[in-house]
Amino acid sequence: MAEAHSGENLLFLTDEQLRQGIEAMFFAYRGFTADPDRILATMAYGRAHHRALHFIARRPGTTVNNLLGILGVTKQSLNRVLRTLIEDGLVESQQGKADRRERHLTLTDKGRSLEQSLSDAQRARMRAAYRKAGPEAVAGFRQVLEAMMDPEMRRKYHAIREADT
Repeated sequence: MAEAHSGENLLFLTDEQLRQGIEAMFFAYRGFTADPDRILATMAYGRAHHRALHFIARRPGTTVNNLLGILGVTKQSLNRVLRTLIEDGLVESQQGKADRRERHLTLTDKGRSLEQSLSDAQRARMRAAYRKAGPEAVAGFRQVLEAMMDPEMRRKYHAIREADT
């Protein structure tokens, strides 16, 4: 944060400054995922399970195809994750009423509880970082993250955010 206030021109970053930003992203991501990873490890789950739980919780009744588009994984990979979550009683899959080929996904009470504990850990870390950085830094951080998204991912991100309003 001190660098941003030192007067350097942020539009003309050196390769070294960009490398430092890349490394900061790597280490921040490790911190952001560390608490959920510890919880998931006790259940023999990984980050793919966490991401599926997160987005099913965000959109109860979402379809497998919608989840595929959000997560950007192969159908085979997602089916492995979903099969485990369904067998363990965390996710329910129901056939679509309008299109019987669709599978709609919802979390069970057990799934909601796990997703809540994973998200609570990340929210606590984000809340502390946001408070420390301040509102201007938070707004700037969001702008940087959105600018790093591919256009299609940005559209999906905005669609999820707009559905909340």
